[in-house]
Amino acid sequence: MTAVLAAAVLLLVAGCSSGDDKAPGGREGPTSATSGPSGSASGGSPSPTAPPAKGSVKVVSTLTQDLKSPWGLAALPDGDLLIASRDEGTISRVDAESGKQTVIGSVPGVSPGGEGGLMGLAVSPSFASDHQVYAYFTTESDNRIARMLYDEKKPAAQQLGAPDTVLRGIPKGIVHNGGRIAFGPDKMLYAGTGETGDTGLAQDRKSLGGKILRMTPDGQPVHGNPDADSVVYSWGHRNVQGLAWDSDKRLWAAEFGQTTWDELNLIEPGKNYGWPEVEGKGGRSGFVDPVAQWRTDEASPSGIAYASGSIWMASLKGERLWRIPLAGTEPSSEPQSFLEGKHGRLRTVLSVGGAKVWLVTSETDRRGSPEPGDDKILQLEVK
Repeated sequence: MTAVLAAAVLLLVAGCSSGDDKAPGGREGPTSATSGPSGSASGGSPSPTAPPAKGSVKVVSTLTQDLKSPWGLAALPDGDLLIASRDEGTISRVDAESGKQTVIGSVPGVSPGGEGGLMGLAVSPSFASDHQVYAYFTTESDNRIARMLYDEKKPAAQQLGAPDTVLRGIPKGIVHNGGRIAFGPDKMLYAGTGETGDTGLAQDRKSLGGKILRMTPDGQPVHGNPDADSVVYSWGHRNVQGLAWDSDKRLWAAEFGQTTWDELNLIEPGKNYGWPEVEGKGGRSGFVDPVAQWRTDEASPSGIAYASGSIWMASLKGERLWRIPLAGTEPSSEPQSFLEGKHGRLRTVLSVGGAKVWLVTSETDRRGSPEPGDDKILQLEVK
């Protein structure tokens, strides 16, 4: 029986082309990009303040290194960072000046395996008063979102309170667990989920799999959601691991394709983004086409961030950072890639204001080829 189960898992993984499902490979990644922008997802005229067609990325420093399976990243009000270890189930604080790492606690109930474990992190918009840290993680039975009180006065490794589950019942799988969470400009909590390899979940409005979810900080449906009694905000997604808002408060999401096209989507409530009926730009009625798309070996996108007028997209299999300059709801020029093959797989990118961006590598996630010092948080200056 064990052999049969193992073979089934291998077949499932082999049928995916997301960077999370990539077999170990060398550090040197592809060095050319052939994909370009597609049309607008929802119309709109170009902005007169579009960024330059060509941008730049400077690696200012390595903030910290020797991280194990880093995944979620969130900034505290004082600028320090919280980072999740997917496989160890711990959250650490990283001093934004010295890079010193301090484990603040473990998250009870985390059951790592495959692409699951402790993934996305978010800090409450009211952190100054409520001291709540949110986490998306895999348990024995599901994926869920919980919040924990962070008490900095307690001893290291004992600073996290017991998890208070705000949403449970997100489908789990060996692959496609989604995992990104973020608070939007409306102070509501958003989550990107995956369809766990069961493609039918993406079009099932009653399932939380293959969706972008929007909820109150307590995990309740929000006024303005497509269905008043549901946290489902958009559907038809394969595996969403990137969420970011631009300067006009529009929501963008990055999504893993299967064998052909990875996507950057402009997200609107109640819209269907096509999976599994469409992968990439299909031009089919009833489905929203991506704003930009890439071949899966050039991207396999995880985290995204908005900075300096562009979306910045971390790529796993593609081992590069993509810049997508925006003019309103459309790319203003061709996407541009940086850092190709220089730091291996890239998991999470976080904008903290101006041109400063944090970038997390992902070589110790069992899909990479770790080198001494992996994994790292890099400080970037982007333009």
